[in-house]
Amino acid sequence: MKYRHAFHAGNFADVLKHVALLALLRSLTRKDKGLLLLDTHAGRGRYDLAGGDASRSGEAAGGIETLLGIHDAWPDEIADYLAVVRRLRRAPGLRHAYPGSPLIALAALRSQDRLTLIETQEEEHAALRQAVREAVREAAGDGDSGRLPLERVTIECADGCARLGAWLPPIERRALVLIDPPYEDTGGDFQAAASAARDILQRLANAVIAIWYPIKQAKDTDAWRQRLIANLPSQAGGTPTAACTAELWLHPRDNRVGLNGSGLLVINPPWQFAERARIWLPAIHAALDPQQRGGWSVGLT
Repeated sequence: MKYRHAFHAGNFADVLKHVALLALLRSLTRKDKGLLLLDTHAGRGRYDLAGGDASRSGEAAGGIETLLGIHDAWPDEIADYLAVVRRLRRAPGLRHAYPGSPLIALAALRSQDRLTLIETQEEEHAALRQAVREAVREAAGDGDSGRLPLERVTIECADGCARLGAWLPPIERRALVLIDPPYEDTGGDFQAAASAARDILQRLANAVIAIWYPIKQAKDTDAWRQRLIANLPSQAGGTPTAACTAELWLHPRDNRVGLNGSGLLVINPPWQFAERARIWLPAIHAALDPQQRGGWSVGLT
């Protein structure tokens, strides 16, 4: 059976990924020049946490629902993310909705930007097209003329990593590429993500790349990440390519319970991304792991 992200939608790993994605986009859109966001594993765009796989797993209760139930002051990045979720839920019939990466992106992208969403599964692709159309229509109804129009969004049913050459380098010469495979074929998906990162940098050296990954056995994950960073192409003049790692785990990193944690490897991170992550990431950890069984880390190379 093909992977369905709905089972995990809104869990602690989604919280990390989506807070980071929104923070990256807010940083990159401070410049007036447009950029391309390329999402290689886009999913269905929007999830109903009260029905189907999401309700059966209950994972969102330990993720987004916990954060929404806390009314203390949050760091700006978390407050921004929660505002996006609440805004989506104000729409009719979406009281229990959760935005996937495509809808997170639509909340931040501007009229001069472009968005390319790629999803390999036909059923998920069809749901994605509908969710994006509705989100863009909703934004237009709010009268926000500065938001990304539908004609600047491309949605493909294809292998995202195989389509990199079709989209890179972009005409804007600025890009954020999100790589978020299902890791069903654990070894294959880790290798594909590493190969994609090298391919992207060879096509666009200044591309910002965000790779989400699961933490099940820490020693394996650490070895993969270290190899990936060591094998990245250098920048002009031989300067090593910068990389930032943000990780959150709710169980010991080598526990055999399954998904102990997750991480985001950001290549060519924007200015002060790591410094800000050291503020918002411990706040997420404190909220989602009150018993302090796990931990968090931010590393910059």
